[in-house]
Amino acid sequence: MDNQAMSTVSTSSYAKIQFLQRQAASLLLYQSVLKSEVGIAFLDLLQAIRYTDADGRGCLQAYGNYFHALAAINQNWEDYLITQILMAENPFTRLAQKEEFENIPLALVAAAQHDLQVLQSLYECSSASLSEWVQTVAHLPISPIVWYREQDKTEPETLLKSQVVNSLQHSDNWADTVEGLAAYYQQFGTGIFAQYHALRWQNGQFFGIQHPDPIKLSFLAGYETQRDSLLKNTEFLLSGEIALHVLLYGSRGSGKSSLVKALLNEYSHRNLRLVEVTKSQLQDLPKIVEQLRGVPQKFIIFVDDLSFEEDDDAFKALKVVLEGNLTARPQNVVVYATSNRRHLIREFYTDRPNPKDKEEIHVWDTMQEKLSFSDRFGLTLTFEGADQKTYLKIVQHLATQARINLSQEDLEYQALQWATRHNGRSGRTARQFVDFVKADLSVFGA
Repeated sequence: MDNQAMSTVSTSSYAKIQFLQRQAASLLLYQSVLKSEVGIAFLDLLQAIRYTDADGRGCLQAYGNYFHALAAINQNWEDYLITQILMAENPFTRLAQKEEFENIPLALVAAAQHDLQVLQSLYECSSASLSEWVQTVAHLPISPIVWYREQDKTEPETLLKSQVVNSLQHSDNWADTVEGLAAYYQQFGTGIFAQYHALRWQNGQFFGIQHPDPIKLSFLAGYETQRDSLLKNTEFLLSGEIALHVLLYGSRGSGKSSLVKALLNEYSHRNLRLVEVTKSQLQDLPKIVEQLRGVPQKFIIFVDDLSFEEDDDAFKALKVVLEGNLTARPQNVVVYATSNRRHLIREFYTDRPNPKDKEEIHVWDTMQEKLSFSDRFGLTLTFEGADQKTYLKIVQHLATQARINLSQEDLEYQALQWATRHNGRSGRTARQFVDFVKADLSVFGA
């Protein structure tokens, strides 16, 4: 810092800034904490305060970037740091997911303890302190506005998470919390699987889904037997037992996809994750499964609207996952697929063997392979088209939840008229009808 800048900042503050920068540079494992927009803005601000220009504009811009980054994620600096520690993915956190604490190499534990002490020193550098330093070096009459957000206590936290957060917030030495952190990683995992409940596989990597479909089981009606079977199988998965791969087959609009997506909103608090894989990405399925092996979460790989062409690479990849190979199947992963076709591979009349064909036995084998592919799912749930009684039951259920104040006679008459004029009787049609009636009553009244 030049002489003019040093004259505006006390020697102790200048030394403190230098110390924080050295601390940040010394991280061994948790570098990712400071590589996000907030972390980068924090480091840039320290640098701007230390080497401020004559009129302080650079420092003020750096403070604005820091304030904006915190406001964008709606977190305080302290909350941000703790959140990043809980989600960090590094050699220590990845091993802590799979091993008991006493089995983690001592050097790795020592490195984690070092980093936690470093991060504690950064945690103690509050936004208020930064604001005061900026006021001094930029010669402002008052300090810049400090970003602050009241803690939201409405978000449920697990007991273990609240204990870990509390220990970090009140510990005099964060290095002492390393064992508790390891227990947290072992139970809840790290990285993108800890951050997101719903994910998508695309171009060879996982992407988190910020706003998954909010559909809930309570919204669904009409296929209770199928729902209960799927719930039971999902409970097997969550309990660590061997769960079956499931094919949900049936008429379009019957709620197959909605039922699978509703599982996430029912069980995400029990470490369930939903990974969406499109048909075009199915050739990566064995790779996907291997990346999910051994982590604490339970995964449903969701494949919607499944069907194959002949000699499809996706068919071969899915077959490997369903049937297994020399590699043991991970017990924390199942495939739930929906389809409108009972036989998932398209078959043509020309595919059928001629009884007089000398190659008959091989042709029949090929045909049977196609027809029996759906049998490789351990559980097949059939969703038949909704008859009038089922359709009206779904309508009534949705209308009750939407608090639509119509007589049953009027509601049913309008619902049947809607089905006739639109897409026929189905759960999807019922949802569209109820959404329309609710909006109509809201805008135009009874």
